[in-house]
Amino acid sequence: MQRSTDRQSSCGKLRQRAGTYAGRMRALTGSAALVLFLLAACQSSDGDPQPPPPSAPSTLASSVASHASGSPAPSADYLMPLALVVRATRPTADVPVAAARRLVASGATRWSAIGQSGGEMRVLSTEDRGASAVLREVRTMSEVLGVVPADAVDARVRVLTVGGRHPLRDPERYPLRIQSVRPVPEVTTLTAVGDIMLGRRVGDRHRTDPGAPLKPLAKRLAAAEITVGNFESTLSAAGSPTQGGDSFAASPGVRPALRAAGFDLLSLANNHAGDYGAGALRQTLDRFDSGKIETVGAGRNLATARRPVIIERDGVRVGFVAVDSIGETPAATRIQPGTNRLNMPPRTGPLNRSDLKRITSDIRALDGRVDAVVVLAHWGTQYTHRPESGQRIASRAFATAGADLVIGGHPHWVQGYEMAGSAVVVHSLGNFVFDMDFQTKTREGIFLEIVLWDGAVKAVEPVPYVIDDAFTPRLVRGDRAKGILADAWGSSRAPFAR
Repeated sequence: MQRSTDRQSSCGKLRQRAGTYAGRMRALTGSAALVLFLLAACQSSDGDPQPPPPSAPSTLASSVASHASGSPAPSADYLMPLALVVRATRPTADVPVAAARRLVASGATRWSAIGQSGGEMRVLSTEDRGASAVLREVRTMSEVLGVVPADAVDARVRVLTVGGRHPLRDPERYPLRIQSVRPVPEVTTLTAVGDIMLGRRVGDRHRTDPGAPLKPLAKRLAAAEITVGNFESTLSAAGSPTQGGDSFAASPGVRPALRAAGFDLLSLANNHAGDYGAGALRQTLDRFDSGKIETVGAGRNLATARRPVIIERDGVRVGFVAVDSIGETPAATRIQPGTNRLNMPPRTGPLNRSDLKRITSDIRALDGRVDAVVVLAHWGTQYTHRPESGQRIASRAFATAGADLVIGGHPHWVQGYEMAGSAVVVHSLGNFVFDMDFQTKTREGIFLEIVLWDGAVKAVEPVPYVIDDAFTPRLVRGDRAKGILADAWGSSRAPFAR
């Protein structure tokens, strides 16, 4: 990721002046309102307007100065976003820059003060409590808005954008920043989508352009530095269909569209990778390899099926493991192709502790080689928002072994979030591209926009969409988006429960 330096920006002298004024202001009044103004007023690269300065230092601005000056005076080069955070289940929102500056300077008592719907709002900062205490209240109370340095934020809360800028994803152009003793870590963005099925009626509908369903969202998906999904089809029909009309074979011609949509990695740990037999699975693996798209979770034998994939971006290494708990596709063996199997209810018997031990051993080994571990799991019961108890047992084992994120698929409906230790678990993203037009819920889904700072998970944000009559996912807003997210939060556990 290319990042501009503060020294090269037109605001460098202004920031140096801010550092000088900060020392004087702290010595005289303990306030940083002027510092905040100088830094926030600095124009971003696309020309954010410069507002008038606040009339006087405020208590809330002073609390930010106190937080930032708890250690020896920082270098003026170190600037940390000042994030506005809310409970994870609140809707995403963009706050006008001027309203955000007024909030920092003087607080607010109603959501309408920052252009959002809702009644009373309670603003908490680090004025009289630590950042962890602020975040704890934000996680449990929907009426609370927290103001904290972005390095304190984690995925258990939602950050608001300010002036269209995201404090975690776009920290150098975010309009509210304060001095810090630490630089912003390396930012890595990752997008994960659910079940991609480009065969059967999808393939028939788009025979002349087999990748067409991916195109409307291609630009947004490709904007992430790493994009992953579950590919629930083969790229070969060179064999007998093993599941009758539920055997899915996509055209090899979908590969350019997958690449154009930014897909770096696809999981084949699912119950359709083997739909046309062992030969077609081998051919699918070869075709993805020649198309320069990594695959994980299936292989020519167990050794390759369980092998993790590591993707590196600007020195940050993200490792992926994928597991299949559904069946149909054979489990890989020492000499036979198949998936990296974790047998468990509801489809492949009781939870197999030997399988789980093997997979957690792989996660533990991977954790020692990378900055973040992501487990892609194919599991659960179809057509329900409720996760199986086995999903939670497996998630906790993955987290104990070192997983930072666990992302599930197969139920064809969205399922909720929860924490397993320090790992964020999203049990099912629903269908991404599919021809299941017989239910409303099978046409609704979310994809995840994830932000890592030096490999630490800072945000796991859901983006809702609906699959249209051409089997193409389309972003939605308003009540439809709220309804899809309500389904996810309704099956979540604290701090994500509705």
